[in-house]
Amino acid sequence: MLGLLPWLCWANQGDAPSALERDPGGWTDLLAHAGPQLEGWTRGSIPPGRPLNPRSQWSLEAATGHLVCAGDGGHEWLRWDKELGDFIFHVEWRFTPVPGKRGYNSGVYARNSSDARIWHQAQTGDGSGGFLFGDTPVAEKKLQRINLSKQQRGSRVKPAGEWNVFEITCKGKDMTLWVNGAVTTQWHDCQVPRGYVGLEAEGYRIEFRNVKVKPLDGTSPGAGESKG
Repeated sequence: MLGLLPWLCWANQGDAPSALERDPGGWTDLLAHAGPQLEGWTRGSIPPGRPLNPRSQWSLEAATGHLVCAGDGGHEWLRWDKELGDFIFHVEWRFTPVPGKRGYNSGVYARNSSDARIWHQAQTGDGSGGFLFGDTPVAEKKLQRINLSKQQRGSRVKPAGEWNVFEITCKGKDMTLWVNGAVTTQWHDCQVPRGYVGLEAEGYRIEFRNVKVKPLDGTSPGAGESKG
């Protein structure tokens, strides 16, 4: 926890480096060993139970190693298949701009249930988003919608065509979203101690790179670890 304190202080002093920049050791690259079949990842429908398009809209671009979502296969998510507890999830993303297009939409997930009935998302958009929201259990395990858009500290998301950096930190009941240099939203009542990270497809072409996880509880999420 002490390692997070400088980060939270920097958030009030202007742009701060990402956790990956500050300490590049101990991260697992979730794309490094995925291969053309995206091993270690599973597609899931949104909402749960809806049939998936037989043709996947997800692929690894050979020339760059970027994960590309074509955005032409319906509403779904791509789930990393290892459940995690406390961690930092680092994701860099950009939409492919289309002249005259508006309403770009996708998201970065943390501590989801395996079927995404329970979900927590960092919203992405075209120069918009940068807040946490989702459907999460409260008392008696009933699901409730949370939306921290009104608590968002500034608009830091860049427009379509430009790279953005998101980091979601999950530590106990605290979930923090860092966007392009500063913390934008914090939530202190996550009652889901473990879950899955993932990425959302919602009708727009989007690229992802440097998709990495750093455990904060002494566990290892799998292959592709960088010791630093």
